Amino acid sequence: MMRFLNNKNDIENLSNAVKNCQDKVVLRSADGSEEYNLKSVLSFYIAVGELCKDHGDEYEFYCYDHRDERFIMDFLMELDREREASKAA
Repeated sequence: MMRFLNNKNDIENLSNAVKNCQDKVVLRSADGSEEYNLKSVLSFYIAVGELCKDHGDEYEFYCYDHRDERFIMDFLMELDREREASKAA
């Protein structure tokens, strides 16, 4: 298990990715018991709290408009690049 979001920059980048999306974006637990609408400010910050916990990698993003997937994928790829760079340093 690992934390999905590690710092303020990660949170800001996720927020920007969600803001770029035209339709609803949700964060859903792997078992489907929890779902957060990331377009809602309150739900976004509750979701951030979950992603900052040690089980944050147990959640999945869902975009209601498939064209919005690119924003979330770009965020995830950048997050992965930053983690790889910090491991190498």
